[in-house]
Amino acid sequence: MARPYLGNPGRCREVLKKYGFTFRKKYGQNFLISEAVLSGIIDAAGITEDDFVLEIGPGIGTLTQYLADAARRVTAVEIDRSLLPILADTLSDWPNADVINADILKTDIAAIAARENEGRPIKIAANLPYYITTPIIMGLLEGRAPIGSMTVMVQKEVAERMVTGPGSKEYGALSLAVAYYTEAEIAFIVPPSAFIPQPKVESAVVHMVCRDKPPVAVRDEALLFALIRAAFNERRKTLTNGISHYAGFHFSKEEAAQAVERCGFAPTVRGEQLSLADFGAIADALYEIRPEWKA
Repeated sequence: MARPYLGNPGRCREVLKKYGFTFRKKYGQNFLISEAVLSGIIDAAGITEDDFVLEIGPGIGTLTQYLADAARRVTAVEIDRSLLPILADTLSDWPNADVINADILKTDIAAIAARENEGRPIKIAANLPYYITTPIIMGLLEGRAPIGSMTVMVQKEVAERMVTGPGSKEYGALSLAVAYYTEAEIAFIVPPSAFIPQPKVESAVVHMVCRDKPPVAVRDEALLFALIRAAFNERRKTLTNGISHYAGFHFSKEEAAQAVERCGFAPTVRGEQLSLADFGAIADALYEIRPEWKA
C-alpha cells in the first residue's frame, strides 16, 4: 500500500491543478496541507488497524489517505460531486477506502456501521466545514448510531464552546450536549497556515469519547434538551422567563419559578450559571409539575 502524500503542499496543489478544481464557498472547503496536523489527528483519534472509520467531508482525500493507512477500513461521505473523480484518483492506492456521495445530515450512519463494522461502535474523523459544524455535531450526538469516538477539526471558538463549563461566555447548548453524550477535550490547536485556502481564524482538533450512559439521569430526555434550548434561546433572559416564553413549552411563569426554586435556585438565575446536573434536576421538577409538557 502506498504512503499518504497529500499532506505535502506541493503534491496537494498538483492534484488541484490537474483537475482544475475550484473551491466552492458554499461547502466551506479548506483542505489540510500539514503532515504534522494529519498525523496528529490520527494519534488523537487513536486509529488502529482493527478500526472502521467514517470520515465526513474528505475533500480531495488528504485525511482519508492517512486514515486508510492506519485503519482496517474507511468510508468517506462527500457532498460535492465534483470531488468524486479526484477522490477516485487520490484513493486508488487504498482499496480499503470508499466514498459515498451524500449529505452527512441525511446519511444513515447506523446502517453503515451495521454493514461495515457488524454494528459495533465506529470511529468518526472529520475536518468539518465551519458553516455547518454545529448541526453536524448535534446530528451525530443525537442520532443514536453506534459511535465510539469522534475526532473533529472545528473553528477554535467552537471547540472552546464544546468543552467549556458554567460561568463562561462560551457556555451554551452545545457545551451541554457534548457533556451529556461524551467526554471531550481539545487535542491541539491548528494555525491557518495548515490549510489551503487559509481560513481567517485558528482551528482546533476536538476528541470526544462517547459515553455508555449519560452522567445525568432524567425522567424525560427530550424535556431536558428543550429546557436547555429555552435557557439559551435568549441568553439575557432569566431561566424562568426563558421557560415561560419558549414556544416548545406550555409552562406558566409561576410554574417555571416553582420548578427552579424547588431545586434551590432563585427565579432570577440564568442558564449560563447552571451545570448539566442542575438542568437535569430542573427538568425533572418541570416534569413533575406537567408530565404532559408537550401537549
